[in-house]
Amino acid sequence: MMGERTVMQEALFYGFSLERHVPADHLLRSVDRFVDLSGLREQLRPFYSETGRPSIDPELIIRMLLVGYCFGIRSERRLCEEVHLNLAYRWFCRLGLERAVPDHSTFSKNRHGRFRDSDLFRRLFEVTVKRCIDEGLVGGDGFCRGRQPHPCRGEPPAFPSG
Repeated sequence: MMGERTVMQEALFYGFSLERHVPADHLLRSVDRFVDLSGLREQLRPFYSETGRPSIDPELIIRMLLVGYCFGIRSERRLCEEVHLNLAYRWFCRLGLERAVPDHSTFSKNRHGRFRDSDLFRRLFEVTVKRCIDEGLVGGDGFCRGRQPHPCRGEPPAFPSG
């Protein structure tokens, strides 16, 4: 005779590991190898007050932004929802299953205020590019100019032809 469970019974303890549920070939595992945010808090210390409530961890905000950039999530509200739901995103953001995802408005305020006032994104980009060059992922022999060349002044093209 086929049995039927009539009452949902929650388990008292769970043996769950995010590490085991994120595939080895997932994009975020590859990205995680090159993300070094060890000096982040020290760089941002001047932009935080010594009084008041503890803020959102700046490493969490940067990791969430990386998730958004990697997966084309442009809305901060949607990004917060996706990080809340997706196990791989939670793993990459070091949230585990228990920690809460920041509210989208708090996330946005930090991103557009505190981080905009620092040159954190530029420095993070430079460190990441250097690590990619050191690991042989990019050659570092090409170049890009910050503005378009001006043909009337005889400036060379931004990218060498050939």
